[in-house]
Parts: sequence; structure tokens; C-alpha cells
Amino acid sequence: MNDARIDKLADMLVNYSLHVQPGERVVIRSWTLAEPLINAVYAEILKVGGYPYLSLKFPETDEITFKHASDEQLRHTSELDDFAVENFDAVMLIRGEGNTKSLSGVDPHRIMLSREAERPLMQKLMQRAADGTLKWVSTLFPTRAYAQDADMGLQEFEDFVYRACMPDFADPVGYWQGVAEKQAKLISWLESKDHVRILGPETELELSIKDRKWMNSVCHANVPDGEIYTAPIEESAKGHVFFSYPVIYHGRQMTGVRLWFEDGKVVKATAEKNEAYLLEALATDDGSKYLGEFAIGTNEGINRFVGQILFDEKIAGSFHLALGNAYPQTGGINRSAIHWDMICDLRQDGEIWVDGELFYQNGQFIPVPF
Repeated sequence: MNDARIDKLADMLVNYSLHVQPGERVVIRSWTLAEPLINAVYAEILKVGGYPYLSLKFPETDEITFKHASDEQLRHTSELDDFAVENFDAVMLIRGEGNTKSLSGVDPHRIMLSREAERPLMQKLMQRAADGTLKWVSTLFPTRAYAQDADMGLQEFEDFVYRACMPDFADPVGYWQGVAEKQAKLISWLESKDHVRILGPETELELSIKDRKWMNSVCHANVPDGEIYTAPIEESAKGHVFFSYPVIYHGRQMTGVRLWFEDGKVVKATAEKNEAYLLEALATDDGSKYLGEFAIGTNEGINRFVGQILFDEKIAGSFHLALGNAYPQTGGINRSAIHWDMICDLRQDGEIWVDGELFYQNGQFIPVPF
């Protein structure tokens, strides 16, 4: 039986998130397990006069790659992906993994080799997105692997996913347009500010947002969505932060992650689990120890950690920091092969102060003069 929510989500992805126009070329990057959503998106692109192209992986593709590829092969990137990012009008990523732990036994150095090789592609995608010549969106199709990571049954996880993406199923676009209006007021107040101080359990961190642009994130690049974000001044972060949620990178889970910053740079990092992997990722390149993003999650439909950063970073009542590459449209200049989000819950004993004014307390925005 066809799930009507899949067709509704495909409609939103094509016509709202990417706003595909007649004649535009759209590459759909995904896993074969996401076939129902891939087919629905493919059909919707055709209906509006676009040209869909498929770039698909099987569930075992990544595992096979790291098992058999030499280091030189890991440094090689797909010319097909390069061409699409250089020349196409839009890119859609639909995550649909069958085993999120398939790379758990891979030497982290080999994973970082692959990430470093992909750096120019990521930079080009971000730059074209920033200058408006490339549209892109990332979403997720609910698989059993994702449901297991979330400690849910498949049907329960499907319900969670579609509610988070389309809180108002009858009018999902109208809902996100309303969120955009509310967040625009917060951004209007923030964009003239400078100093941010974040307080929470084992957390006291300061950073500057002076003259940086805040982004209103409402399902144009991520589905689901719900956040406001910017790039801190690169040398401004100082203090320490404890990430209350697990940090996940390429299937490896690190818990109890703590970072200490001086002059914007991570000078000390510890983890209660998989600390060696944390340190390996931080050593990826010159930019991996600096912040590329500071964000506050606002999606009230995402109220628990499920092990998928696309959802977890939007948890209402949380903030997150990303180490590594900054989005050019924010004015951030940090460049790295990684963009690694780490999330902290502020719903208990959490505060964010901006230029000496209390802006956020225990997971709620404080009314500010708009």
C-alpha cells in the first residue's frame, strides 16, 4: 500500500524546498533502500518539467569501498558527482542506510582520507549554494537501521519522521512559512549583536557573532528543519562546553564529549567513549579545530535524540556547534574537510546571554523587543 505521506513529502521537497523549474537538472543522491521516496521525487520532478538524474548506492557500497580500496583510491572522487555539483541546478540527498554501523571497524585515518578528498566538492557545493546558482536539500527516508538507532519500531519511527518534516500534514508549506516569520523576528534582533555567552551544565562558553549573517532555516536545505544559525568569529570562542548528547561521525558514537577553546581553537578535547576517534577527526586539517557554526534548534516535534544529526540538531531546547567548515552565506571564513555538529541540551539550567541580555533560558526564548 502506498503511504500518502511519501507523496506529500516528495511534493514539498520538489516544489517548496528546491522549487524545481521547467528545464532544471536535478541529481538525486541516495541509497536503494529509499526507493519509495526516490520514485515519488523522480515523478514529481518530471511533472514540473525538470530532468531528474539518479546517483544511487546499495546498502553495502561504503563497506565494500573501505574494505577493498587502497589509500590512493580513497583519495579519488567521483567525476559524476563533480560534474553534477559544477553544472546541475539542484542536488537532493535522501539518506537511506541499511546499516549505520557498517564503518565502525574502519581505521579512522582511512575515513579522514576520504573526507579530505571530498573537501573541494563540498566547498564548491557550499559556494554555489551561497551565491544562488545551486539549490540543494537533504532529507531522510525511514529505514529499519535508523529506527533501531532511535530505539523505535519501524512504524513508530516513520510516524516520528513524517511529523517532524510535516507538522501540519494538510498544509506543510504553510506551516514552515509561519515558522519562518517567527524566526525572522529573532534574527532581526540578533543581527546587530556581538557577544554571546552560553551557560549550562559543565558549560561556560563565549563567542562573537559581530557582523555575521543569521540564517532562517525552514526546510529549504534540510528536511526536517527548525533552527537559526550563523558562523562565529573564528578566533572568538573561549571557555568550555559539555555535549549532553552523543556525538556521531561516520557511524562512530562518542559520548561525554568535552571541548575547551582558547582564541577560537580547540586546545583540549576528551570523550568518555571513543576519544581516539574524536582526536583523529579534530586533526583532519587546519580548520577542523575551529568553529564553523553556532545554532539554536527550534523544532518542537523533535523532542528526543534519535542518532540522526538531521533531526537531533533541530531539537527544540538545544543549541549546537559545528567544528570545521562554515557556510559562506553566513560570512564565516573557516574552511575544512569536516562540518561536524555537536549538540547540547539547554532545557535544564541552560542560558544564552547576548550583549548582556538574557535571550534564552531553559529551552525557551525570552521575549525581546522587536
